[in-house]
Amino acid sequence: MKYYRSIKAYLEEIKSPHKAIVAFSGETDVEGQMMTESQLNGFPSDEIAEKIPEHPYRFLVCADKFQTGYDEPLLHTMYVDKKLSGVQAVQTLSRLNRSHPNKRSAFVLDFYNNAETVTEAFSDYYRTTLLSEETDQNKLHDLQRELEDAQVFTQEQVDTLVERYLSGERRDTLDPLLDPCEAIYKTTLDEDGQVDFKGKAKAFVRTYDFLASILPYSNGSWEKLSIFLTMLVRKLPAPKEEDLSKGILDAINMDSYRVEKQERLKIMLGDEDAEIEPSPTGGGGAKPQPELVRLSEILQTFNEQFGTLFTDADRIFRRIQEDVAPAVEKDEAYQNAKTNTPGKSRLELTAAVKKAMGPMLRDDTEFYKQFVQNDSFKRFVTDFVAELISE
Repeated sequence: MKYYRSIKAYLEEIKSPHKAIVAFSGETDVEGQMMTESQLNGFPSDEIAEKIPEHPYRFLVCADKFQTGYDEPLLHTMYVDKKLSGVQAVQTLSRLNRSHPNKRSAFVLDFYNNAETVTEAFSDYYRTTLLSEETDQNKLHDLQRELEDAQVFTQEQVDTLVERYLSGERRDTLDPLLDPCEAIYKTTLDEDGQVDFKGKAKAFVRTYDFLASILPYSNGSWEKLSIFLTMLVRKLPAPKEEDLSKGILDAINMDSYRVEKQERLKIMLGDEDAEIEPSPTGGGGAKPQPELVRLSEILQTFNEQFGTLFTDADRIFRRIQEDVAPAVEKDEAYQNAKTNTPGKSRLELTAAVKKAMGPMLRDDTEFYKQFVQNDSFKRFVTDFVAELISE
């Protein structure tokens, strides 16, 4: 509570537009009065995870809650002032490792634990990682030349977009600058050319991001091109392909398909050093083979984690597939966000799933209760729906 009150007081003192959220179980003494987290925050406890990504909240102060199972890609920085060891240290610090299009790093400031303690905690799960060979930074010159030769963009377009981006302009005002590039990509490149260009653009961004973190010098033209391509790639449509996964869910008899619940094992990597390949500099431009839905894996995860919560787990699985996912797919707010403001699509997806769950209060109370009260189950439902309706 001292941290929360101090942060809150400081934000008010500097007239910051941002606020903090506090998370704890039960009640705590606040100036002689017993209060709950919902009373201090001004909204129900089960809405904390949904509020964190929204304005004006930027800080989450907690002791034990949200150390495990909390999946928020926007989390970037963690301040630690408590003992962490073993699996608790791994689970807590791993809250920061969720990827987000605008997040290129993470940061931890630990006031309590030392590096040896954290290293020991992670050593049970990760062994030494060796790089099999160096990443050739000269390949960036080749990629840059090949991308420019495709004539999808000009240096003037790169300079203009980056200048406006660095000046703080919103993404929706920058997208029109990329529209001409998208049009050229669609009209002048055949399918193989599109695959090649997009693959090389991704390779350039991936390789530059890796090298930028270790090179003792900077390259302004590479930095600009990396920013430009990061935004452009998101607008470029992938070549159309047949979706072989469609219809598989309907073809499987869920009533007869059960996965036996097995003992949950610790996540343990092999007790041996690992060798990884360097960051690839090649474009890897090849049309991807359509992937089948990993239904058996998803169903196994569902049964292992949540199967015992329901009298008929298969019924719940079908509800997600047949009732919730179709309703979310028709949600206009979510579809608009996915098309026009991709950065907000996850928030709209969460809201759409919550809306689609409304009828379950009447039709399937058992399902609805777990969705409202169990954050892990709510995340599973949301992620599964996202996979079902993804293109």
